[in-house]
Amino acid sequence: MRTKSTLTAADGLRIIAAGKVEAEKNGWNVSIAVVDESGFLLAFERMDLANPQSADISIRKAWTAAAARVPTKALEDIAKDRPGTLAFAGRLPVQGGMPVKVGADCVGAVGVSGVASHQDEQVAQAGILGLGDLKA
Repeated sequence: MRTKSTLTAADGLRIIAAGKVEAEKNGWNVSIAVVDESGFLLAFERMDLANPQSADISIRKAWTAAAARVPTKALEDIAKDRPGTLAFAGRLPVQGGMPVKVGADCVGAVGVSGVASHQDEQVAQAGILGLGDLKA
């Protein structure tokens, strides 16, 4: 049996705090969701003035990144050539979701919504980097 790292609720709050710093620095109002490795919500915040729909989208991006274990941008790119992948239940293959990895293990994911997709991903990456030793 092996030992595996997991995200805690406190880690989720650290990710959100670091993501918010990036969003505020750029004047972006976003929703940030952090899920565990199974896609269950650990932490969430919708910033003031963020579009209400961004809440659901951020959670779905995070769930998709956790389930697929890859950035949602990769799934978006795959869907261009293989549109049948869009039929996978529950997935939202839109840039802005990033897995959180410790070594080769996916321990959770971050999803961001509220600005352009590449900016959402920028906020997600900043959040992950807020954990310290991890790379986005």
